[in-house]
Amino acid sequence: MNIPELLQQLTLEEKASLCSGGDFWHTKAIERLGIPAMMMSDGPHGLRKQDETGDHMGINDSIKAVCFPAGCATASSFDRGLVERMGKALGNECQAENVGVLLGPAVNIKRSPLCGRNFEYYSEDPYVAGEMAASFIQGVQSQQVGTSIKHFYANNQEHRRMSSSSEMSERTAREIYLAAFERPVRKAKPWTVMCAYNRINGVYAAENKEALTDILRGEWNFHGFVVSDWGAVNDRVADLESGMDLEMPSSFGMRDAEIVKAVRCGRLPEAVLDRAVTRILRIVQRYLDGRNPDAVFDRDADHELAREIASQCMVLLKNEDHILPLSKTETAAFIGKFAESPRFQGGGSSHINCHKVESALEMAADYPVLYAKGYETSDDVVREDLMAEAVAAAKAAKVAVVFAGLPDTFESEGYDREHMRLPDCQNALIEAVAEANPNTVVVLHGGSPVEMPWLHQVRGVLEAYLCGQAVGGATVQILYGDVNPSGHLAETFPIKLEDNPSYVAYQGEGDVTEYREGVFVGYRYYTTKKMPVLFPFGFGLSYTTFAVSNLRTAQDEYQSHDVITVSVDVTNTGDRAGKEVVQLYVLPQTKTDSVQRPVQELRDFEKVELAPHETKTVTFTLHANSAFAYYCTQKKRWVVETGKYLLAVGNSSDHLTTEKMLTIHGEKALPAEITLNTTIGDVLRIPHADKELEKYAGAFGISSGSSDENAMGESTADMMEAMMKYMPIRGLLSFGGGEVSIAECKALVEKLNVLLENANLNNRSE
Repeated sequence: MNIPELLQQLTLEEKASLCSGGDFWHTKAIERLGIPAMMMSDGPHGLRKQDETGDHMGINDSIKAVCFPAGCATASSFDRGLVERMGKALGNECQAENVGVLLGPAVNIKRSPLCGRNFEYYSEDPYVAGEMAASFIQGVQSQQVGTSIKHFYANNQEHRRMSSSSEMSERTAREIYLAAFERPVRKAKPWTVMCAYNRINGVYAAENKEALTDILRGEWNFHGFVVSDWGAVNDRVADLESGMDLEMPSSFGMRDAEIVKAVRCGRLPEAVLDRAVTRILRIVQRYLDGRNPDAVFDRDADHELAREIASQCMVLLKNEDHILPLSKTETAAFIGKFAESPRFQGGGSSHINCHKVESALEMAADYPVLYAKGYETSDDVVREDLMAEAVAAAKAAKVAVVFAGLPDTFESEGYDREHMRLPDCQNALIEAVAEANPNTVVVLHGGSPVEMPWLHQVRGVLEAYLCGQAVGGATVQILYGDVNPSGHLAETFPIKLEDNPSYVAYQGEGDVTEYREGVFVGYRYYTTKKMPVLFPFGFGLSYTTFAVSNLRTAQDEYQSHDVITVSVDVTNTGDRAGKEVVQLYVLPQTKTDSVQRPVQELRDFEKVELAPHETKTVTFTLHANSAFAYYCTQKKRWVVETGKYLLAVGNSSDHLTTEKMLTIHGEKALPAEITLNTTIGDVLRIPHADKELEKYAGAFGISSGSSDENAMGESTADMMEAMMKYMPIRGLLSFGGGEVSIAECKALVEKLNVLLENANLNNRSE
């Protein structure tokens, strides 16, 4: 297609029509000009291809496909290469099914364990979410199929998701909620971005010019088109003006007419419409150029890949007395309906119509296993007959394995969880089985953390998350030791829901949700507050043991523009091969009044495979201008302050075993602007400002030239500092006995702003 020529040939009505769907899943075709339709399909963890009469909530069937592990699981792999392989498989499936754009990945931050859609989101940490998303995008798009990273942005609850406003500071947005998108947009360049349903500080995401144009395109250099979440449009003309190009699904011509009317009456420049059409047609052309009609959707091969991926995602949370792996010759009792009918995916738009599903009971058929159903998932009622059967099976076995988790009705797109508990009947079952057999292991299926009141009663816990249609085989491989578990938590498991930093403000009041915890999300909050948790971010056990040591850098001091190489040694100290997730955190040590920072923040990770007693060196690359920075809302930019920063490496956020202190030379902590309300303490941070203030010391009854002890037993200098530190400049008027005029105060402010400007120039040039 020659897009400039097409723009000349398209009528105004045709241009407007190209900016909305032709049906539920396709862009519009303009047959007279040879513009074809392009299909999009749901699928962060599987291809949910439907026909044009489909739905967006997973209610109607789609084609038979393969359900891979959901985002909650794949993030726990901490394995970029693995996620990229999954993306490649999905991209190939899209080619085989003539799908141009796969709607994913979903990278919204897990602000609360209650969000109904957490199962398809990656992490509470924006770095992990961004890295996983970038790998997924690179995998899919290597097959010449586009992705649509979503939901941009601050879509962190399902409650009132189409009307709620996520209210947050600019710093919170930049460091947490935008950061999860920035990394994959810059690094992997998705073809499209899907905007969220919600409002952001009162403005709908679909008409948020700051997000869609100023940040996404202006700062991050995004060149694709922005598509609405299905049904997210509030004001179609405002959307176009703000940078939202394609409305989905079809509006049956109604909103197309609004666009035409707006152009004809002069409200909307036709150039804005042309811009959106151009962006859409470029992606359609890219899809056409990359078509591979020879691609084959090998469902059985992809099923095997799904099992391999699942086995690398599960997280071993407890393994007391080495209860796992199980013996292949001793009897085990598999208890719980999920052993026979596993829950392996979430509900809603990502629901996959699987071509086959394997259960743990089926895949353990060659081992001595007893089975008891234990509970029904259709209700939360303790069935005495099922309980008695389960207890009997537990008593007859060497080890009892309870397959528990969240039923479909507990978490889904469209609504939030009401609590963080398992069904009462399952908690009762676990306690009864553990009493009958002290060798009890719990396997958990679900997309989010759960409270574990029975944790002290069981010897093992395996978090299987929602690991896709091959979950049964992967679970059995880990339980019996054919695969050494290597997953680590990409989110914190709090002891109880009330411990979560968003607890008080989550869901909000009416259509307003305040993000009162700011940047203190997940482990950033728990570690800063020194709060005990059930399982910390980054945690995961193995059937072997590892030691992480000898952290080193080439220097002890760096400039804020330097690239820093960090190396550590990782040793497998056990007797079997395994994989460890090595995590690098930055801990600011220099305290200032300029900003409150979390105690520690993850800055890199690497998954490394080691044979018994093998040692490997893992190398990280830190860019100082981002690794040590915070976002300054007054200066509207990222700032690295001069100070001490501790580098610490380990295998979870609360197990950091090797560290090194660095000095980073960046900016001095300076105020953004001097006004009459700026405190003297802030002014004194500016080089040479003390000379300007000395002449006003007398206004406070202090003689700046004396060092004699005063009546309070303190030196004049100490007294001056103590009294003036939190005094605003305007205090000279109140305490100067009339000797300092308003004009003098304003003149002082002007002089100090000149000093501040010079200091900022020196800061930026050093």
